[in-house]
Amino acid sequence: METLTELAAVIARHVTRDGFHATAFERLTLVRSSTVTMPMPSVYRPQLCLVVQGHKEVVLGDRVFRYSPGRYGVVTHDLPATGHVIEATPDRPYLCMYLDFDPVTLGSLASRVPPPPGVPSPPIGKTVADASAGLLDAALRLLRLLDDPAALPVLGPLAEQEILYRLLAGPDGARMRHITSSQGRVALVGRAIAWIGKNFQEQLSIEQLAAEVGMSPSSLHEHFRAVTAMTPLQFQKQLRLQNARSLMLIEDIDVTTAALRVGYESASQFSREYRRHFGEPPARDVARLRASADLAVIA
Repeated sequence: METLTELAAVIARHVTRDGFHATAFERLTLVRSSTVTMPMPSVYRPQLCLVVQGHKEVVLGDRVFRYSPGRYGVVTHDLPATGHVIEATPDRPYLCMYLDFDPVTLGSLASRVPPPPGVPSPPIGKTVADASAGLLDAALRLLRLLDDPAALPVLGPLAEQEILYRLLAGPDGARMRHITSSQGRVALVGRAIAWIGKNFQEQLSIEQLAAEVGMSPSSLHEHFRAVTAMTPLQFQKQLRLQNARSLMLIEDIDVTTAALRVGYESASQFSREYRRHFGEPPARDVARLRASADLAVIA
């Protein structure tokens, strides 16, 4: 497709090294990887991810999402997931763009764009679909503005609004509205996700969490799993393990200190769960990450 070819050319022109690259447009990030990468857990923010070259895979709970050129993903809540690039070469690197959602802009548009007809989409907080021609064109308009710094502050927000409009008016419109809604069970699950994110070091009581967000424990469990593909306890565990991994990598602290910092009372329990989640004991995993050259991009 001609539009995809031009999208790839624009991104390749602006990012010549592997990794994440911020742009002059605040919410837009470009990504490049010239090699396949190992699976890397990360917390995905509410955002659009559009792949224009290469392939990647993201695992959320028990669900697997696969991207190929021209496919986009939408995330509506902060979600711990594991992603990796599965097809990329130096000649044809993996290229994609991320656009973080601005709740204010999205909320304003949602009030003016009629919901798409048909059956409401499931509440799962991540999905992948084929991009429409209109969405690809809008993305290309935004990327082209990177070559016109004087016009970017004026026309960039207009291109962003068109991208959001295409999402709201498309098959993910109902799911997109979850980001701005303060009503309904999905919104309550969003509050539970935020609460766990702020308090993941603390002991988690489902009864306390349910009371905090105004749901019954059984309803919270059911709807939390529908949105995140995992239980609240599994969600908390992933956040703890990912934060511990970051602490050991960035602050160079030992395993026991990292375990205590993220809320574990037992270093041995932490090591067992870490190995189960990441595939290796903490010290060996961190050493491998520091030595690996193919982990520059988290898909």
